[in-house]
Amino acid sequence: MKKFFAEFKKFITRGNIVDMAVGVIVGSSFTAIVNGLSNNILKPIINWFLALILGKDSLSEVFTFLKKTITVDANGVGTVDLANSIYIDWGAFINAVINFFIVAFVLFCIVRFINRVKDKDKKFKESLQPMISKEDRKAMKKQGIKAKDSAAVAAYFAAKAEKEAAAKAAAEEKARLEREANPTTEELLKKILAVLQEK
Repeated sequence: MKKFFAEFKKFITRGNIVDMAVGVIVGSSFTAIVNGLSNNILKPIINWFLALILGKDSLSEVFTFLKKTITVDANGVGTVDLANSIYIDWGAFINAVINFFIVAFVLFCIVRFINRVKDKDKKFKESLQPMISKEDRKAMKKQGIKAKDSAAVAAYFAAKAEKEAAAKAAAEEKARLEREANPTTEELLKKILAVLQEK
């Protein structure tokens, strides 16, 4: 769990352009879900805590007034005129922060899932090394080996590697024998020099 949140923290703070582009696109798609979760589930819980702590009953009532304008109605009851007042709307800010973390967490989960799928795909492709060519597919089909049977494919490539190694060794031996049977002038001179030095 610690690793999961460490990855989330790394994701949220790295600021990669591609990740940001993914965030903008997918985040806009999840706007309705995020707003529903924020407004219908999280806000009521936060409002309940605020009512316990501050005596306010919703995020919409959490203001810090810098300039308060009060209007008095016909009954002499004064109410705060928000349109003409200057205030800090903490409720809207808290809501924006909640929405940001919800969107970021959803995007993190999506990107993490995509990265895991890419890693598994890369490992799978590496496990298929060497890649199966058309000639190999034809040869395996003749032998009744299916490409999905990894054990049979591995055995086929092992046998093929042994044949290639044996053919290479035979070719090298043949080339060596041909060189001995038909030596070059330089090789003959070296042999003569070696015989003379022995005497």
